[in-house]
Amino acid sequence: MAFSKDLRRLKIRKRIRGKVSGTEQRPRLSVYRSNKEIYAQIIDDVTGKTIGSASSRDKDIAAASGNKAEKASLVGKALADKAKKAGIDTVSFDRGGYLYHGRVKSLAEGAREAGLKF
Repeated sequence: MAFSKDLRRLKIRKRIRGKVSGTEQRPRLSVYRSNKEIYAQIIDDVTGKTIGSASSRDKDIAAASGNKAEKASLVGKALADKAKKAGIDTVSFDRGGYLYHGRVKSLAEGAREAGLKF
C-alpha cells in the first residue's frame, strides 16, 4: 500500500508526539515547515497555551536577506529570545515529523546559539 509523503509525515509526527510533551518547566518547541516558510512555537501542553512563536513571515525576518535555511536560523534565534524573556531556558524539541536536516536543523541550531537548551 502506497502512502503519500504527508500521510507518512503525520504518522511520524504522531509517534514523536507520543514521546515528546511540554511541561511548564520544559515546554515543547514545535516546528512546522511549508515549502516557502517555517514556523515555530513554544507550547506548554499541560495548560495548552502557546508561550511564544516566531516565523519566517515576521517583518524583521522576512526583510532579512538570505536563503531559507538562513532565515530559519533567524527564526530560531528570535524564538529563543522570546523564551528567555518568558523565563524559559530548556525545551523539548518536536521536529514535527520532518527530518532533522536542512531548515529544521538550522532553526534548532539558531535557537541553541541564542542560549536555548534542548
